[in-house]
Amino acid sequence: MTDDMNVSNLIHHELEVPIPDSALSQNPEEFLKDIPDFEDDFTIEKIIQKILTDDKQYDLSKIISAYEFAAKAHEGQVRSSGKPYITHPLAVAYTLLELGMDTDTICAALLHDVVEDTDATLDDLKKRFGQDVALLVDGVTKLSKIPTSTKEEQQAENIRKILLAMSQDIRVMIIKLSDRLHNMRTLKYRPLEKQRNTALETMNIYAPIAHRLGIRAIKEELQDLAFHFLDPYAYSEIENILENKKEEREAFIEIIKSRIAQRFKSEDFSQPPQIDGRVKSIYSIYRKIFINHKNIDEIYDKYAVRIIVTTIAECYNVLGLIHDMFKPLPNRFKDYISTPKNNMYQSLHTTVLGKEGIPFEVQIRTWDMHETAEYGIAAHWKYKEGIQGKDKMEQRLAWVRQVIEAQQTSDDVEEIVRIIKTDLDPEDIVVMTPKGMSVSLPINSTVIDFAYRIHTEIGHKTVGAKVDGRIVPLDYKLQTGQICEIITSKDPEKGPNRAWLNIVQTNEARSKIRSWFKKERRDENIIEGKSQLEREFKRHRINLKEDQYTEFLQDDFKRHNCETLDDFYASIGYGGILLSKIIPRLKDKYEKLYEKDEETSAISLIKPKPNGRSSIVLDQIDDMLIKFAQCCNPLPGDDIIGFITRGYGVSVHTTNCTNYKAALARNIPEELERWVDIQWTDNSDTQLQTSFEVTAIDRVGLVYDISAVLLEARVPIVHSASRVLKNGNALFEATIVISSTEQLKSLFDKLRKIKGVISVERAAI
Repeated sequence: MTDDMNVSNLIHHELEVPIPDSALSQNPEEFLKDIPDFEDDFTIEKIIQKILTDDKQYDLSKIISAYEFAAKAHEGQVRSSGKPYITHPLAVAYTLLELGMDTDTICAALLHDVVEDTDATLDDLKKRFGQDVALLVDGVTKLSKIPTSTKEEQQAENIRKILLAMSQDIRVMIIKLSDRLHNMRTLKYRPLEKQRNTALETMNIYAPIAHRLGIRAIKEELQDLAFHFLDPYAYSEIENILENKKEEREAFIEIIKSRIAQRFKSEDFSQPPQIDGRVKSIYSIYRKIFINHKNIDEIYDKYAVRIIVTTIAECYNVLGLIHDMFKPLPNRFKDYISTPKNNMYQSLHTTVLGKEGIPFEVQIRTWDMHETAEYGIAAHWKYKEGIQGKDKMEQRLAWVRQVIEAQQTSDDVEEIVRIIKTDLDPEDIVVMTPKGMSVSLPINSTVIDFAYRIHTEIGHKTVGAKVDGRIVPLDYKLQTGQICEIITSKDPEKGPNRAWLNIVQTNEARSKIRSWFKKERRDENIIEGKSQLEREFKRHRINLKEDQYTEFLQDDFKRHNCETLDDFYASIGYGGILLSKIIPRLKDKYEKLYEKDEETSAISLIKPKPNGRSSIVLDQIDDMLIKFAQCCNPLPGDDIIGFITRGYGVSVHTTNCTNYKAALARNIPEELERWVDIQWTDNSDTQLQTSFEVTAIDRVGLVYDISAVLLEARVPIVHSASRVLKNGNALFEATIVISSTEQLKSLFDKLRKIKGVISVERAAI
């Protein structure tokens, strides 16, 4: 297999979609050559003609002056295609004219590369075209200087700067999207590796941003172009299917439009509705085929009819007419008018079945909704909306600030990239409060996510929840249309549970939980973080003394903005640093720095006892040779037995362990020789994880009462969950960190005193 195909496999792994078998024997360049050439289509004359025929008022002389300045500055420069460089800023400016952007944005588009690629300076632009144009060009230039790379650190910095630029002046991002659109249109002239890296970045970052800004046309074209470069084989296959059925598809859509128009003649509309037909984008079809494992015939909305009317009342009237004319498919109706999407998209969606037996989607919206759907946030400049428009723009940009705030609580670079990518393009569900307020959340969100979306303090004080009147566990995943009621504690000291970090789906909730622990529980975070780090060091046989930690972790201090070891522990404790991300790197570092003979046999550490049997004292064994079995979770105070493993030291079990009892029953001499007596040291301060289950009569406040006992006992909680059993009782499960059986017994005694508790038992982790 060639290096190019290896790159292709990597890209598909990141996109989580398969490569068709036919791809392995094909040359991708054969499929890429069909991408149309956009270089010749844009001239200053075309820009002027567009301005003169547009209803919007522009300062034409200023725009022409900006063009002349850019043309002179770029004189002699050419694109990878061999065309004059000025064709690129002209193309970007034309796209922005189509979006209805203002004069300064058009000027900045024409000038956006002069500071980076020519001798012109920002001062030159400020003197000639004003402060606003200079700031816009500066913003786009700073984004362009970030290297395109798949490295997580560079991606994180890239996305950070994009978000900051968006929060300061959204026009910078709109220019950058138009810039990226033309670069994607002409990407076939770049080297193959550059094509794929740029396409992957476009798919992961720029297309989702266009979606969140509501600019549908740019989003869909970016996705289709990126998809064409990432999987030219699948793109060509779907394109051929659509092309082969083009006449049939167009005829079907025309028949449907004609039927609807005929029915509308007998209705009273303030203005005649506009009826359009469309086909779903190639990438959208691809996602549903390969990711949702569907056949192309199962994609119900690949055909769609859009109906645009004047008022909201007419939208719902049209919906009734459509359902009267065609059979609606169950569970395929969505009301985005009463509950807009996060990018302010509004429309009614319904999927119906025509006489031909072919399902198709109908979208119904007003003209204002249509402008927002097509132009998104750019509609603010397309039509002057006044004070109300400013409020709308602030609402549309609220998610930018939320994402920025969310990544501030994470010290892990890869986590920041994941946070931003998942927040850019979520699939939404809509859940209602008991008072009828609708709350939009990403798919798979839990009741804790719902609580934090309503208000931070409600999230912090959550102790339970009801969905459609029924009590559900906190990790319950909500669905569209459900009514969720959050049960909160009246205790002013109540705060979130660390285990929630493993439950919540939204980065907003995760950020608020981390912020609470970071602010309110530093000492507890240090203890928890140190305990987690030492457990991971022991598990991965990183055998360091505590006084070696600071030197060993020095690079990670800087990487995660920590000044001291306690800061590092605290960041781990509140979840800002994910050990699962850094341990592999630390393991490699340890092996390079501390190369020494660590192959001492576990058997050599066995000390003869007077009775002739062998015994091991745990604190006499190198940490790397000890692991505690998860089948029985031994704790200091348990009667224990050791099993000498091959290559992993001694595995510690309780004498009541089912595995040990099974070995005794088998009575195989070679196996029994590997079981050896071991004992706890008298001064053991070992902290180990153990799990337990509480079975109780289900009632409101049960989870809170259990959590209160755990909080009072000051035991770190690794995980907790609760659910209702078939017999109507409730089961609460938790994994905690504890030092001895005596401490566990004391905790169990307190839990058994809780009202309604039936039993408290240890369980396997």
